[in-house]
Amino acid sequence: MEKQQVLVVDDDPEIVQAIAINLHNEGYAVLKADDGLQALDIISSEKVHLIILDVMMPKLDGLSTMLKIRAAKNIPIIILSAKSEDTDKILGLSMGADDYVTKPFNNMELMARVKSQLRRYLHLGNINDNNPNLLITGSLSFDSEKNTLSLDGELVKLTATETKIVELLMKHPGRIFPAEEIYERVWEEPAYKVENTVMVHIRRIREKIEINPREPKYLKVVWGIGYKIEKI
Repeated sequence: MEKQQVLVVDDDPEIVQAIAINLHNEGYAVLKADDGLQALDIISSEKVHLIILDVMMPKLDGLSTMLKIRAAKNIPIIILSAKSEDTDKILGLSMGADDYVTKPFNNMELMARVKSQLRRYLHLGNINDNNPNLLITGSLSFDSEKNTLSLDGELVKLTATETKIVELLMKHPGRIFPAEEIYERVWEEPAYKVENTVMVHIRRIREKIEINPREPKYLKVVWGIGYKIEKI
């Protein structure tokens, strides 16, 4: 059976080695990089199942590296950072990280997070291969046959109207829908002064799927234009 490969990216060789030892002990294959540019080279040539990524690095920092990875791949990314402020965590998660661990970290906790992210990633990947009705972006998955939304594998309770909005947006990730178009498609009647109606439903959906609804990762407003589900 092919080993799952984890890429560890940090400019501190002692941290890389410590993480690598723990990963090896858990049965994972390990790839190493000491800056973002080297990490991107490895990702382009190797099959990587998960990335542990430091923020502060020379040549190309972790957040910039993550943005480049997210433009092409949906590999789980765990951010490592010496910054423990909530605003830093929210920034990392909103830019595409799947998890955020602050230094100094507990090795057992980091390994538990690695296992959790890999289990979720590989499980969703297998579902998506076998289920053409499944729409996935990041940790969100919508089953258009069952009309169910899941976040990190957990069902999200939505009203019928919220379900229709989520399905519409997730079928077209990245596309911006004006409030009027959302209303006409979901309510199936002509739109007239409907911005507030749609906005209330968008807010309720955000409260159910976002870590911080004020800094959403998935459901975003493009001011003056409309709403979209981010393609992650």
